[in-house]
Amino acid sequence: MQDWVIDDQNLSPERKSLLPGKGFFIPDTVEDEVKEREIESRVSGASVLAVVDPDADGLGCVAILRDVLGEAAFIPASPHELADGIEQAAEFGEAGGEVFICDLAPDDPEEINEALAGLTEHAGSVTWYDHHQWTDAAKEAVRDAGVELVVGDSETECTADVAARSLDEDISPHLEELAAVTRDHDLWIKEDDRSDDLADFSHWSEPEEYLEVIEEHGVDFPEEVREFLAERRVEKEDRIERAVARAEMHEIRDWTVGVTYGRCSQNEVAETLREQGADAAVIVKPAGSASIRGSEDFERAHEVARQVGGGGHPRAAGCKPRIYEDMLDYAHHWTTRGAPAKQLLMKAFWNLPEEPAEE
Repeated sequence: MQDWVIDDQNLSPERKSLLPGKGFFIPDTVEDEVKEREIESRVSGASVLAVVDPDADGLGCVAILRDVLGEAAFIPASPHELADGIEQAAEFGEAGGEVFICDLAPDDPEEINEALAGLTEHAGSVTWYDHHQWTDAAKEAVRDAGVELVVGDSETECTADVAARSLDEDISPHLEELAAVTRDHDLWIKEDDRSDDLADFSHWSEPEEYLEVIEEHGVDFPEEVREFLAERRVEKEDRIERAVARAEMHEIRDWTVGVTYGRCSQNEVAETLREQGADAAVIVKPAGSASIRGSEDFERAHEVARQVGGGGHPRAAGCKPRIYEDMLDYAHHWTTRGAPAKQLLMKAFWNLPEEPAEE
């Protein structure tokens, strides 16, 4: 296949918003091999290691760990890569070292049991900081493996908050402020304009670049970073507008659910749909994942996501429905703008029990 076929720089803005990025078309075996070599060269022999979700909250935890402990190499891991990240920590980290797992929650604790057992046997200590919704069974399984687990209140704390209050030593003032602004973004409080800068820069920059900036400047970004963000936001706003224009409102029981499709910033799209009357929003992505966002009138996003193999918070959750078996399924997904995933998620809203699940 020619490179130009998957290079979205050759696409119109509309088509670019309907298809996944170039990285989607690189086989996982190739990408995983390159990623593992990079991780091994960067973290091999580290005495302090963190397995984190590489977003603003997870990377904020790394900055706090480095501030308190003097060092912390990190392994990036999404929720569905959690077992791999734990295994890599055991394989590449120093025997008897400290390992932290941050801003990640197991969708199914059985899927990480073996990896976690290997890590606790290899490391001197394993500490887990998070603020997502955990079941009692998941908490029990992780603690039984010998992990010190601290789960914060998902409505009042981000994981950076949890790390900052759980570590014994005081952290630098600019990182205390970083945790507060990260919370403003991660919990969708939206009272601090700088939280959008954190979210966007963590998404558009390489993790080490983001860490270098926040470790030195906290949330007060230098001028070159602000110029970079302004330039990238032109395309971001265009994709938001396109996703909002595609949205449809569905009446499901007592809720109005806005449903759309596209490569876009899901939080801003969800906020716009809420302003248009949606109690909840579903944003299906070209790569096959979906984001579910709630509101004061719908705080069961995590229950919807769990039905299709995901999880998260009452007002913010994510998943990747297991409905894609071959490239024809993905082709159907793109040409129908996510119709199979939308149908599955709408069914999940209908299938919610009358009363919210007890956590």
